Amino acid sequence: MILTKLILAHLIGDFILQPTKWVAHKEAKKTASPYLYLHTLIHTGLCMLFLWDLDLWWIAVLVGGSHFIIDALKLHLQKATTKKSWFITDQALHVLVILGVGAATDQLDMKLLLSPQTLIFLTGAVFLTTPVSILIRTLLSAWTPVAMEHGKVQTDSLVNAGKYIGILERLLVFTFIVVNHWEGVGFMIAAKSVFRFSDLAEAKQRKLTEYVLVGTLLSFGIAVLTGVLVKM
Repeated sequence: MILTKLILAHLIGDFILQPTKWVAHKEAKKTASPYLYLHTLIHTGLCMLFLWDLDLWWIAVLVGGSHFIIDALKLHLQKATTKKSWFITDQALHVLVILGVGAATDQLDMKLLLSPQTLIFLTGAVFLTTPVSILIRTLLSAWTPVAMEHGKVQTDSLVNAGKYIGILERLLVFTFIVVNHWEGVGFMIAAKSVFRFSDLAEAKQRKLTEYVLVGTLLSFGIAVLTGVLVKM
């Protein structure tokens, strides 16, 4: 229960009890901002509140102190162009500290986390991210989408949106197969077909339709095969 309580305290302290103006002030003043110290005190207090045991004061101090150090490093090292990366790094470090406390208090079985089966699942999930994106892009490199609009290639889309959509759909398909819910795969295919229909109907080009179809089947096929292999 200690692990769950610490995660709950983190979620409330970092996302619910931290107004946007505090974040902006911390980014402007860094360690000179009083909100950084208030934020740390809130985290420490929440940990104590949820643990509700004075004998575990050291956990609250450890989590609160590490939170201050991580946040301070992020404020000094991040730039306007690296905020997203530092946000992910910041949250990952906070979670690692909480997991470390869980392992130290026997609330987390590290042997289970590092078991062969867990590593196999993790390997499969990582494979389905960027490695498969590169693999599919390479396999389809001989064909180029030819969605044309007034004689020009249509590029009205979010930067790298297709890449991240592909990664998310593969991870979802992989998860559905691992938990034995194959109907979820059918739902994903149907949902993507509906969303893609308007684009393909507007393009009115058979080559674009075939390109999207081949890419989708490759993406789903690799995800399904990976899920099946992982479960063997």
